[in-house]
Amino acid sequence: MHTLLIQHINALVPLTKAEELLIAEGFHQKNLKRRQFLVQEGDPCRYLSFVTKGCLRSYFTNDNGQEYIIQFGIEGWWLNDNESFLFNTPSQFNIEALEPTTVLQIDQPGLDTLYQHVPQLERFFRMLYQRSFIMLQKRVIAAMSQPAEQRYLEFAARYPEISSRVPQYQLAAYLGMSAEFLSKIRHNIARKKS
Repeated sequence: MHTLLIQHINALVPLTKAEELLIAEGFHQKNLKRRQFLVQEGDPCRYLSFVTKGCLRSYFTNDNGQEYIIQFGIEGWWLNDNESFLFNTPSQFNIEALEPTTVLQIDQPGLDTLYQHVPQLERFFRMLYQRSFIMLQKRVIAAMSQPAEQRYLEFAARYPEISSRVPQYQLAAYLGMSAEFLSKIRHNIARKKS
């Protein structure tokens, strides 16, 4: 179960076998059923979670009940409320399993212990956060400057495994459009191809 996590870390920073063992011992498995919450809005996010199986979504709901999806998470991805985890504040998001899901988790004290024994892990998370920040910037720029069809096409090309696993209305919420509008976009794209 820890193989994917170790491969993920080794892709950015080299680990010794002893360090791999320490990491495997530090992360604990949690299984979620479909529609079960990993984190609920208002509760602190006590763990960093790495997805080894399944699909989740991170979202918040406005005062009118409209959902805004911040992120999806599939195998090989991290999905957390980082502010809540780092500062022990109430989470702003719900993180919900869209299908049966398995994550590997570590709490802040456990992570701090690993940082002491596996210094490369701090470098790994620095690189991970840098990459995440760049992707967030790209998403904001796309939301502000690209037409809806282009946003959908780029998402579908970059993340085909997500497009096929999440309901259309949730994909639409992530892309910042209505499900009906996304349906029209998909219809127009299909018509152009035929």
